[in-house]
Amino acid sequence: MNTIDKTAQSDAVRFGQSSSLSNFIPQMLRPALQYAREPAAATLVLIAGTTVLRLAFGTFTGLGVDESYMVAAGRQLQLSYFDHPPIAWWLTWCASHLLGSEGHLAVRLPFILLFATSTWLLFRIATTIYGPHSGFWSAVILNIIPVFGVTTASWVLPDGPLDCALLLATLCLLRALKTGSTRYWLGAGAAFGIALLSKYTAILTGAGALIYLATQPWDRRWLARPISYVAALGALVLFAPVIIWNADNGWQSFAFQGARAGGIQIHPVAPLVGLAGEALFLLPWIWFMLMRQGVRALRQGPSETNTWLLCCLGLTPVAVFTAISLFASQPIMFHWAAPGYLLLIPLLGHSVACSALRGHKALVSVVWGSALFLVAALAIGTSEIRWNWLPDIGEHFAMGRDPDLNGLDWSSLRTQLDSRARALGLHDTVIAGVNWHDTGKLSYALGPDSKVICLCSDAREFGILGRDRVPAGFRALIVLPGKSSGEIARLLASEHIAATELEPLYLMHDGERAMRIPLYLQRAEQRTGTEASPQRHRTLSTTG
Repeated sequence: MNTIDKTAQSDAVRFGQSSSLSNFIPQMLRPALQYAREPAAATLVLIAGTTVLRLAFGTFTGLGVDESYMVAAGRQLQLSYFDHPPIAWWLTWCASHLLGSEGHLAVRLPFILLFATSTWLLFRIATTIYGPHSGFWSAVILNIIPVFGVTTASWVLPDGPLDCALLLATLCLLRALKTGSTRYWLGAGAAFGIALLSKYTAILTGAGALIYLATQPWDRRWLARPISYVAALGALVLFAPVIIWNADNGWQSFAFQGARAGGIQIHPVAPLVGLAGEALFLLPWIWFMLMRQGVRALRQGPSETNTWLLCCLGLTPVAVFTAISLFASQPIMFHWAAPGYLLLIPLLGHSVACSALRGHKALVSVVWGSALFLVAALAIGTSEIRWNWLPDIGEHFAMGRDPDLNGLDWSSLRTQLDSRARALGLHDTVIAGVNWHDTGKLSYALGPDSKVICLCSDAREFGILGRDRVPAGFRALIVLPGKSSGEIARLLASEHIAATELEPLYLMHDGERAMRIPLYLQRAEQRTGTEASPQRHRTLSTTG
């Protein structure tokens, strides 16, 4: 056992036997308290408590743009999908069918449970390397970082299964390197294959593992042994559905994601902007401490074997995305490098554990202060989205610009659209959005039986689904949120759409009008996906 953890254990025992403490604790509760002082038990308590909070969060807030899109576009089960590999889409499809609902909590539940698993896996990784107290603090830090503890932990996104699979792969790799066990090598390969089935960026963590094996003198021997290549082959076999789907669909997903990092346009400031954005997503002070630990591990080099492994796995994605931002034609999203920071957390968790056991309260206070800050922010934000209780907050924003609307479903449009369709004598109504994110919000709100199409050149998965389901001579109600009259006129002209303006719709928030949404009636002849340019992923395709 680590020396730090031996000291902690004896301190905990002395604290549990304190006469002043025993005066306030009923006799029957003392065994439970003593049990909770063990790092593993404390971590389980942390997991249980934070899971309950996320269940409440998942119930009271509507699906965001990306979540609505994934649920709506994932209603047809496929080998893979346009934006990402399939695991997150499969999880959503399974949850909605097993639970018989597309409700907020139903589709988010797999991701909440996955993050509970991720917390335990991170505890095990840090415990394996540094000891259980470092494991506990690593679990705490994971939960207080917004990009992990909020979005990855409860939203319908590919990052949830990605992070869980990467942590499992890391734990298996640690044990494989220590014991040489075939089952751990195969486990590492299988977990990495699942990570690849979650998000393409997992390949960067795999590259970090390869860098470690190439630079660590003792473990370099595994590059000459068949089992490591068998594990890699297993990962590739699991990734096969994505390759098959791309081959059947003109390699669209590979081309789309590759183009986001392509182009040669030098942006000298972009790396700094990217790092600053990542810092905001992680909390700036936590980001700084993680980077400091990563740089320290980098300076120590391969001599500290397990620390070097975390350094290679963690810093590789961060370094690659920072470098790509220098010349990429499109901005790099701030959360793309998050899996790198994830694998640096045990380094910081060990540092916090050491500080706590040496009586240095500053670092511990920062961690608990960050936790209180995050819980308070979530409580205020979630209750405001649900009940719109903050006085006069909407008055500071123009109609339709209130940040609350990002967490609001568009279900209030359903009855309005049904009423308009009946008044116009429309049967088998087609609803049209003008971009993939509005189409996702519409399709999720209107339900799986609706026919929703996307009138744009960047339709993402909507450009692939249901190409033959739009009836000939259909009349679409076109929903155009956030568009001015001039923008609408230009959009309709560019798509050669003849349409008549109708009375607008209104998105409701707690019984009040929150957004004015222009509505148009279109009449057009059928245009199938095969008649459109495949390079533009042209729509007039449906979801439902």
